[in-house]
Amino acid sequence: MNKRLIFIFLMFFSISAFSQNKDQILGKWLNASGEAHIQIYPSAGKYYGKIAWMKVPNNPDGKPKLDKNNPNTSLSQIPILGLVILKDFVFSDNIWEGGSIYDPKTGKTYSCKISPQSPDKINVRGFVGFSMLGRTESWTRVK
Repeated sequence: MNKRLIFIFLMFFSISAFSQNKDQILGKWLNASGEAHIQIYPSAGKYYGKIAWMKVPNNPDGKPKLDKNNPNTSLSQIPILGLVILKDFVFSDNIWEGGSIYDPKTGKTYSCKISPQSPDKINVRGFVGFSMLGRTESWTRVK
């Protein structure tokens, strides 16, 4: 019986510790499509994420894929590899929120929040404007 109580206590403690760890989000994450790794890092008290690896980083001609769909034409010639796609997230009540996610496939930026699913999975939810309409993807930690 004591072993069972200790096990339950340790499980609860490890889940609580994970849920309160604001830096648990740091590291590389494989996006839902498996096409890219996003490196999440802190900067000036906020969290950001950049594309650190791409399954197909180059066009058929061997040149790097560029952010050609960016509505800001001065940014449309920047390579997608290394592009910051997560910006300005703050940790609050076990969620990283107040940030945005940029989709280089469409050139659109969405409001976003990130929540932990487990130590090795996060849910990334992009919203259309300020509405509740959006899409959630699960990203997996890259080890």
